[in-house]
Amino acid sequence: MTRHLTLALCLIPTLSLFSLAQQSGTQDKPFDVRSSIGDLHVGKDASAEKAGLPLYPGARPKHEDDNEPLNFALLTESLGLKLVVAKYESDDAPAKVIAFYRDKLKRYGEVLVCHSQSHGGDVEVHDSKDPDGNKKLKCDENSGPVTELKVGTEDNQHIVAIEPQDNAKGSAFAIVYLYNHGKNGDL
Repeated sequence: MTRHLTLALCLIPTLSLFSLAQQSGTQDKPFDVRSSIGDLHVGKDASAEKAGLPLYPGARPKHEDDNEPLNFALLTESLGLKLVVAKYESDDAPAKVIAFYRDKLKRYGEVLVCHSQSHGGDVEVHDSKDPDGNKKLKCDENSGPVTELKVGTEDNQHIVAIEPQDNAKGSAFAIVYLYNHGKNGDL
């Protein structure tokens, strides 16, 4: 308990420093802290590769004013959290992007195909567990223009969400990787 309190007390000034760095004109540079109690990385350096997947051929980063790429990692002896979110666009139809990532995600396990009205709206974790005790991912709803390919468990998941572009030409897609280890509620 004391270790978690110490970690929390160390993270508050660290996150304040990150906020200050963001305001001082260094927004595009990653923020890294390495210490004896843990490591912290926050940056806009997210990519398909950092999420453990290859980039779809010919895809380019999708730039949005209010939604930058995110690469976040917090690693300690008893807690680990990594989140990578990157958005891309392609001139190819959604079906081609879906086929590409369905094949690439197979290396992480059985690929779950869900459909939703918008990105991220249908991930639901249920109490059913695999033989190792991990909670399986499931679809909440299964209708809509966004195809979400998911593989893994609540604590280690890869998601690729693909949708048609607004102009009906090409695709927009987001790649998300989430890894979490440690006891829930410790921090």
